[in-house]
Amino acid sequence: MSEKKKVLITGASGLVGGVLREGLKEAYHLSGVDRIDIPDFELLVADSTDLEAIKPAFEGKDVVIDLASSPSDTIPWEEAYENNVRCTYNALQAAHDANVKRFIFASSNHVTGMYEFDKPYSDIVAGSYGNMSPSDIPLIKVSDPIRPDGPYGIVKAFGEAAGRHFSDRYGLSVICLRIGSLNIKGQPKDIRQFATLLTHADLVQLVDKSIMADDSIKFAIFWGVSNNYWRIWDISNAT
Repeated sequence: MSEKKKVLITGASGLVGGVLREGLKEAYHLSGVDRIDIPDFELLVADSTDLEAIKPAFEGKDVVIDLASSPSDTIPWEEAYENNVRCTYNALQAAHDANVKRFIFASSNHVTGMYEFDKPYSDIVAGSYGNMSPSDIPLIKVSDPIRPDGPYGIVKAFGEAAGRHFSDRYGLSVICLRIGSLNIKGQPKDIRQFATLLTHADLVQLVDKSIMADDSIKFAIFWGVSNNYWRIWDISNAT
């Protein structure tokens, strides 16, 4: 039996981290880095804005799942800049320095959030379907221009660009996952989430497949969304 891949989760104490810790624990040797300690989990307690402090957690790892950032999509620019930019860049730098093979970046649907102010997306996320059919929706592709809806989305777009740089310049395999709406219960909690929901099971499957994807993938972006009836994002490049 082959040895389990060693997978590091940055920001492991959050909602996404918790779902992944539970869902991937049998398949991989998991560890984490976070400012908050997690009982009964291999973790380096450190702040991801401090590159030297987090570097030891990256040594000997095969894959990094980068979740470390302030998770609120309404954070002000000052927090996005001081915290999230540093966390993302430091994780990429630490992964490169430690010769990690694959870096999975938790991007966000907020990279393209301004599309939701345009029809038909504005109607769909408001639940005003009228006579529309899902087949009428021009799905938003990962190749479409980015349109961040605030500081949080701007920094996630920065993370995708930084990942591309580390892939092109240093050969790091980078997969960016534009996470949809993940919540504690894993089911729609408002009208918008009938289009944007990502279930816990689908998150785990998406990350698992990203870990195991062929080494030939040098850089890729995929939507992290379930196959919702009113889905507005194109997931065809992930199938």
